[in-house]
Amino acid sequence: MANDKPRILHNQRDMMLSLIPLALICLVLAGAASMCSFAPFGAKSGPVPNFDIDAALMSDASELDFPIRNPQVPGTWQANSGGRTTLTDEGGGEVSTVGFITNHDRYVSLTQTDATEEALIPATVGKRAATGTEQVAGKTWVVYDHRGSEPAWVTDLGGVRVLIRGSGTAQEFTELATAVQQAQPLER
Repeated sequence: MANDKPRILHNQRDMMLSLIPLALICLVLAGAASMCSFAPFGAKSGPVPNFDIDAALMSDASELDFPIRNPQVPGTWQANSGGRTTLTDEGGGEVSTVGFITNHDRYVSLTQTDATEEALIPATVGKRAATGTEQVAGKTWVVYDHRGSEPAWVTDLGGVRVLIRGSGTAQEFTELATAVQQAQPLER
């Protein structure tokens, strides 16, 4: 009987109690190695990544077969992302997208494409129906809005479909729509 373990070490509670120190050791090691972080609600995110929107849109203008515009957004907005893709479904085409963080820390993106609106909408915002229109400087933008999702506005600017979407306000969407309408296509 001297070699038998005490009864207290034979149940699940004791196994869990022995795992707690191991879990704490793992957390300390992960924290020391900067492998995890703690961001309570309301914590600000890090710096906005820099993105050279001028170079990206110039490249897109020289390589894509439709007009690309570089809108002059408010100086307090910061370009933070961009990319190019291809929609392969019927009516698809090349897609150029750039994104901005507004002065109110909201994200808005600008997509320019030769794809049809019927191919663009499901590929970028999912299947949803148009819910209305917005008039911006004499141009009609079709609004695709769905409760719980980011809104999207789309219009045709002569050979190119332009889509704006994101968490921005209606005023920020209008500012971007106005800027892209006023911008002249970049030289190829």
